[in-house]
Amino acid sequence: MVNALRMMKYGFMAMAAMLLATPAFAQAAGETTSPWTPIAAGIGMALAAGLCGLGQGRATASATEALARNPGARPGIFTFLILGLAFIESLALFTFVIIFLYVK
Repeated sequence: MVNALRMMKYGFMAMAAMLLATPAFAQAAGETTSPWTPIAAGIGMALAAGLCGLGQGRATASATEALARNPGARPGIFTFLILGLAFIESLALFTFVIIFLYVK
């Protein structure tokens, strides 16, 4: 079992290294945008919006459950809930900004 977890760890590390190296190969001198760029941007925004919605739903459900279990912890839960929701929403906004920068 430990050996399998170690192999999974190395596999995920290798995938992360490949994903970090990908932008270096994506740059071509003088190449214009692909005709597939608007479609890819739409799919990317749909994924970002959908997954941010799922994240926000899970965050609010967890906060509601925590408030039901311990109403006295409301200020701390509320602070971290708002902070978490802001970070989750910023991911969708960053995707939106990148789409405006690259889709012409």
